[in-house]
Amino acid sequence: MRIGAIITRIIQQMKRDRRTLALLFLAPLLVLSLMYFIFNSNEASVTLVVSNAPAPLIDKLKETDFTIIVDNDFSKKQLQDKEYNGWLAVEQNVSKLTLLNDDPSLAKALTMQLAQILQPTQASIGSMKTDYVYGDQDTAIFDIFSPMLIGFFVFFFVFLITGIALLKERTSGTLERLLATPIKRSEIVAGYMVGYGLFAFLQTIIIVLFGIYVLDIVHVGSIWLVLLINMMVALVSLSLGALLSSFAASEFQMMQFIPLVIVPQVFFSGIFPLDSMAEWLQNIGRIMPLYYAADALNGVMYKGYSLSDIIVNLSILACFAIVFIMLNIISLKKYRSL
Repeated sequence: MRIGAIITRIIQQMKRDRRTLALLFLAPLLVLSLMYFIFNSNEASVTLVVSNAPAPLIDKLKETDFTIIVDNDFSKKQLQDKEYNGWLAVEQNVSKLTLLNDDPSLAKALTMQLAQILQPTQASIGSMKTDYVYGDQDTAIFDIFSPMLIGFFVFFFVFLITGIALLKERTSGTLERLLATPIKRSEIVAGYMVGYGLFAFLQTIIIVLFGIYVLDIVHVGSIWLVLLINMMVALVSLSLGALLSSFAASEFQMMQFIPLVIVPQVFFSGIFPLDSMAEWLQNIGRIMPLYYAADALNGVMYKGYSLSDIIVNLSILACFAIVFIMLNIISLKKYRSL
């Protein structure tokens, strides 16, 4: 009888908590649907530029699944700018394969398939030499993911810790007492952003330095740019966590935002190639902060990009932060109107 009373109370409590019910039944369907569409996307097509190759070889290459572009006036800089997968140039009986290598597994597969195609014709084109735009033959797939993982962990832990901390400020009555004073809403938000931001930035520095200097995660570009990008990621995460904490009544409800806010962003952070996704999926990715953070981190740490190469990504992240901060100020209206 007493057990039945407990069960009845839990059922009634869950029925009143519509947010928890929605998370329990709808969130798994949302994440599962995203995974279904992502994993069922078409495989990325391989684009190969061919220069000065004999006609029989070009015909043979066109029989493959590659997208073949014949261009006898091509350069390594063009390969980098247009982001083609590879460039096969035949000069003086020597074939040279230049790989973009932004996806090491794809680059290795392309090399092996080309070696099989060229083997019967080596007498006419000679041996094949391989060069790389990014990385080298020892580059592993983790070298591509690791910069993105640094950005993800910064985003996740700053979001989680600051969101819960700000929630405690509200549930403990501290925020209400502040709102009872003449202080402006914008000043409250600014104070929280700077106060918690100091600890978020310290945490960011520790994560970045540990990843690079202890775990030896690949970094070709400037360490200062890596720190700048992650500082911006932390600011976006801090402002987003503060915003969502205003809609949560408990730490459990704050945790409920993780599968809805954090998990979907993982799918669009570069771990899965966006180019092979449907266009509507790519458009979803472009409204998520981690999409731009991961692109900037991968560019600096793996490709050696400079500030001018990532300024657009940084600007978009700054816009996300500004929008979230403004929404934070607006959200305080429900507690006090000034």
